[in-house]
Amino acid sequence: MKKIKFFCVIVVLALIGASCAKPPTEEMNSAIEAVTRAENDADAVLYAGNSLARARSALTRMQAEADSKRYDAAKTYAAEAIAAADKAMADGRAGAIRARTEAETLVSGLRPAVTETDKGIQAAKSAGLSLNFDTLSRDFDTARQNVTQAENALAGNNYQDALDRGRSAQSGLSDINQRLSSAVMAVSRKK
Repeated sequence: MKKIKFFCVIVVLALIGASCAKPPTEEMNSAIEAVTRAENDADAVLYAGNSLARARSALTRMQAEADSKRYDAAKTYAAEAIAAADKAMADGRAGAIRARTEAETLVSGLRPAVTETDKGIQAAKSAGLSLNFDTLSRDFDTARQNVTQAENALAGNNYQDALDRGRSAQSGLSDINQRLSSAVMAVSRKK
């Protein structure tokens, strides 16, 4: 009988102790701050969406566990949210560096490509090739505008736009050069 009373007292004390547990407020606030910093980091948002999504998910699970008074689990998810937010920011910085390098490489090759394409158009005109030079001229102007916009975007550290504009310019120049090559091939087959 004494053992049963002792056991009941232990159970009651354990329940009282559990009901007195406090949420890990400091850890939860740190997690919220870390995820907020990551969400406000443009590079993390642009280049580390998956890591940022994991941080948000851990934050949501942390809050759900805290609401259910499972504070140990909430504390674990708070740590997970902080780690994921830090990873998102690091991944964002790395992504921005990769994008900048790629954009610089792409954009640096565009002006020489414009010069070469312009020479090709002038040679095609001089040779009297059968091409629609009005359309070719419009397409070339569009490609040059894209080159200028890519250069401006790169100068403004907008690497994704620089890449998009640069790729568009590259594609336009490639298309023009393909038409020039096809016209030359058509003439050489006739001879």
